[in-house]
Amino acid sequence: MDKIEARSVMKYLHLKGNNARQIHDEMVTVYGHESPSYDTVVRWKRNFQTGHMSLTDEPRSGRPSLTDDQDTLKEVEALILSDRRITVQSIMKETRLSHGSVVKIIHDNLNMSKVSARWVPRLLTPFQKQNREELSQRMLTLLEADEDNFFERLITMDECWVYLHDPETKEMSKQWKHPSSPPPKKAKVQKSAGKVMLSVFWDCRGIILTDYLAEGTTITSKYYSALLNKLRDAVKEKRRGMLSKGVRLLADNAPAHSAHASAVEAEKCGFETLDHPPYSPDLAPSDFFLFPEMKNPLRGRRFDCREDVIQEVEAWFSTKTQAFYSEGLRRVKKRWEKCVRLHGDYVEKN
Repeated sequence: MDKIEARSVMKYLHLKGNNARQIHDEMVTVYGHESPSYDTVVRWKRNFQTGHMSLTDEPRSGRPSLTDDQDTLKEVEALILSDRRITVQSIMKETRLSHGSVVKIIHDNLNMSKVSARWVPRLLTPFQKQNREELSQRMLTLLEADEDNFFERLITMDECWVYLHDPETKEMSKQWKHPSSPPPKKAKVQKSAGKVMLSVFWDCRGIILTDYLAEGTTITSKYYSALLNKLRDAVKEKRRGMLSKGVRLLADNAPAHSAHASAVEAEKCGFETLDHPPYSPDLAPSDFFLFPEMKNPLRGRRFDCREDVIQEVEAWFSTKTQAFYSEGLRRVKKRWEKCVRLHGDYVEKN
């Protein structure tokens, strides 16, 4: 029970003529451990007997609390706004407040907390944010005309490095322990120099085409154009009727993808290339869904050669159901919607 409620009951029982012991016993019987102490009952019984019938506390003498002083609050807030990384100790030194007072002002009065900056691919300019917002809205308009048809025609692609040894993340290496047990230790390990460049084309039904770049070569528009021809053959074989409906290809704007020769080749293959904003892995289904899912089971493992890691990647792809690919690809809709709501800023999660 709160203080005002307890004092109201004590006042009522006092007016009934009960003494302090009777009041306390009655309240213990009704409220149990929530009832006030006997000393508290005696103090309030004395107040009532002397004619002080108010249930609120009398103003206390002495120095007023600085945490409620508006000038002090404004001073602390100004220090924080002038230097977002300022420490509690620095604020204490500037204001001559105690540690507890500074913490109370920051958390309770100013409702502020200190957080780490999050990593983003790039600090976007206003123009780049506007471009992301406009392209996302354009994709949503195209999608909303017929959502099922949109995803039935959509193929997305991207590239990524797959390492012969990719260490576990710190989150993945967490272990359960007793409070008395020493925390586990883990030596910092770098990614291996050996790696394979994977190019993958996929849609709502699964993987259509994968390709692994030969050692000593780079991805160029010529290489990408050849992949588009391979993709056309793979679509004919694995997705009958898709070419007649019209394939929409969603890839990022890497130089090899956006080159004029690549655009010409895509048109020859009968593909409609959808626009993708620069510096936007958060809007690329392979980057925010497929590659993280693929790499997690590979982390911490060591492969002897590129053939071994390629075999493992292909085996992983083959174990995934159509529902897995469909759900992952359709998440891009929520990403576009959130990008529009954020006016082009980065999307952290769906």
